[in-house]
Amino acid sequence: MEIRENAFVVCEAGVCRGVFDAVPERYGALEVIDCENLLVMPGMVDLHTHAPQYAFCGTGMDYELLTWLIRVTFPEELKYADAEYAAAAYDRFAQMMARSATTRAVIFGTRHAEATLMLMDRMEKSGLVSYVGKVNMDRCDPKALAEPSAAEAAADTRRFIEESLRREYRHTKPIVTPRFVPSCSDQLMAALGELRRTYGLPVQSHLSENPDEVELVRELAPWSAFYGDVYDHYGLFGGDCNTVMAHCVHSTPQEVQRLRDNGVWVAHCPSSNMNLSSGIAPIRRYMEQGLRVGLATDVAAGTSPSMFRATTDAIQLSKLYQRCMDGNARALTFPESFYLATKGGGSFFGRVGSFEEGYAFDAVVLDDSAGAPGEAMPVQERLQRAFYWELDRNGIVMKFADGERIF
Repeated sequence: MEIRENAFVVCEAGVCRGVFDAVPERYGALEVIDCENLLVMPGMVDLHTHAPQYAFCGTGMDYELLTWLIRVTFPEELKYADAEYAAAAYDRFAQMMARSATTRAVIFGTRHAEATLMLMDRMEKSGLVSYVGKVNMDRCDPKALAEPSAAEAAADTRRFIEESLRREYRHTKPIVTPRFVPSCSDQLMAALGELRRTYGLPVQSHLSENPDEVELVRELAPWSAFYGDVYDHYGLFGGDCNTVMAHCVHSTPQEVQRLRDNGVWVAHCPSSNMNLSSGIAPIRRYMEQGLRVGLATDVAAGTSPSMFRATTDAIQLSKLYQRCMDGNARALTFPESFYLATKGGGSFFGRVGSFEEGYAFDAVVLDDSAGAPGEAMPVQERLQRAFYWELDRNGIVMKFADGERIF
């Protein structure tokens, strides 16, 4: 982590031109925004979250994954067939995201195309940069949430993609979204792979989150070498398309090798993995093995939409991994977790998550003066304290994405 005190970060045409002790003469005509005594940092990147689940965030935390989906999540997502309900719920989600420290996000909708387009409209107005996916699921309980057939699911997804592209959003793009292998038939997975190739889109889904889920995939796809092999078989696992897989808690060495070889991003969801008793992903090992890793809130299995909270949760969970699972592992440091929340996940979007020259200008300006009074702290300690105190709740005074001021 590099910190520059009393310096200037320059944004020109939405792109960061670097950090300087004094404004270079060539940028002298640019507007100067005074942030004296404030913390200016790159925006946070939430690599995996569920917009429709924000409505019940913080409830149903007594269950493990598959039970939680059936008893809590699926009944809520059924409501998004009602356009009026979806509009009100997505208004609240987008307003929350606009005020958060998150400047970019990869987002699940529901299987309802109309509602997911409403979500895209609202994310576009929020000013954030995002990928939004219409969820695909043709086998699940309750049957009312399952799409009628693989063919109809694929046709609905195609209409969703084409309509989202027709609207020519500046900041919001579609992403191919099989919910996860247990909810998608082989026919649907094959159709989604074809859609991905046709439109050149990225992919998001879940991978090796929970032991029962992994066993279920083994039963459903006995021909596969491991969970991720199913996605790869249908062209939905990196290679020639950007792919992000949430969790990867129980990935086998063979699966990890495929993740690395195919360049798949791992979205680490520490809060979710604790709440649903999924386990602890070996994130330090993944980083050392060269995997692409970012952080995610995974609302609503993650009980807070705060990326500050995700950053500190990742540190705390890595310390538990070291203590309880592998004494030879090293816990994450604050700078490392901060990296995962910015540049690590930001790489899914390109040159994002840093104030280095040539990176997209995403920034959050934080007033941390609400901290306890006392001796002046070094800037890195101020920043760390702001994260542990979750000052993103009320301390953000300015926010920029792609060089545009959100507030």
